[in-house]
Amino acid sequence: MMLSTMRGNAPNHKFAGSGHSKKGHVSLYHSLVLLAIALGFTGQVLADCECGYKSDSLDGSYDQNAFTDLIETNFARMPDITLNTDWRRQEFNVTKTKARGEYGQMFYVKDDVAYVDNIGNRAADGLQLVVRRDLIDGMVPVAEVDSARLDISYGTFRASMKLTDVPGTCAAFFWYFNDTQEIDMEFLSKEFDHSKSTYPVNLVLQSRAAAAHGYDASQTDNFIKANLPFDPTTDYHEYRIDYNPSEILFYADRVLLATMNGSNVPSPGSHGHLIMSHWSNGNPKWSGGPPQEDASLLVRYVKAYFNSTDLKRTQDWSDRCKNAKNTSASVCKIPVVTTHNKTAKDWFFSDYDDMSKNQTVYDPSSGGGKTFEAVARWMVMVPLLIAAFVGGLL
Repeated sequence: MMLSTMRGNAPNHKFAGSGHSKKGHVSLYHSLVLLAIALGFTGQVLADCECGYKSDSLDGSYDQNAFTDLIETNFARMPDITLNTDWRRQEFNVTKTKARGEYGQMFYVKDDVAYVDNIGNRAADGLQLVVRRDLIDGMVPVAEVDSARLDISYGTFRASMKLTDVPGTCAAFFWYFNDTQEIDMEFLSKEFDHSKSTYPVNLVLQSRAAAAHGYDASQTDNFIKANLPFDPTTDYHEYRIDYNPSEILFYADRVLLATMNGSNVPSPGSHGHLIMSHWSNGNPKWSGGPPQEDASLLVRYVKAYFNSTDLKRTQDWSDRCKNAKNTSASVCKIPVVTTHNKTAKDWFFSDYDDMSKNQTVYDPSSGGGKTFEAVARWMVMVPLLIAAFVGGLL
């Protein structure tokens, strides 16, 4: 695991006697200790990740090939999503016929993709995707953001979200190429039952088979309703889709929910994008609603590590990796978030210039500085390295 922490205080070593040679030996010892602490505290900050980012396997190992590209967005520290270049707010209307519900949908950016509620209070730790209670022209005001990049192929896609407990909405995190190549995690708030501690998530592969059933994937082998091992409305949890050439795996806080494979896995070369949406259309067989009060889906972050279908991006990766000084050290392990250990949630490779070289990611400096954590690592490291150097010369 690349994340390291310092716990407790360093031992207080005391030495008897005096003399120049003894003092030099003690100082060198301390310098080595300080250097080890500094390197340990920074984890793999000194690695460059030129050859990509490697995800964990089911058994906890890191034995598969590395992904070449990344998208990392920390919505919790972004002052204004309009500054962000990784995500596009969606604004369009859908008729009730096309929405296949009782009402149409109004994807509305002015209110419903926001950091504040309707009375001006800032949302807690994330981006709000709001479904409004009141209809506008027979449509439910809903919200969606899409990744700007459309070249996303095989990868691991992760979103930290806190779901609404207001019945009548559908929250969705998914990879999309077209209506028959789509990988979904969908949460129907009307299905959450606190009294029974049941919190289902609908795992869906939209495919040609689903299209043959009127895009009702529940009529195919590529639909699984899994129960989350926690209440998703009380806290943020990481939801994860691993899209591999032969199978799709779905996780919640690293707990495997389901695996899907076979001919309905999206075809090689499909260049999709990521979508987060929160909507309702009044369909009693799915979203229900509209909600009786405004309902918010909160998104803290999205982390996506993937291969690109863009030939320029592929060549960029090849050049980076070919020129890497140490190929094995230049593949970085993606930290894992679990239900009982969420330390990795605050780790972003893009916080470090030398770990996201040549990546087309949003620069936090244009909408806010790097996290204090990132700065703190260097604030701690630099004095320790200086102390180690000076101590070694004494």
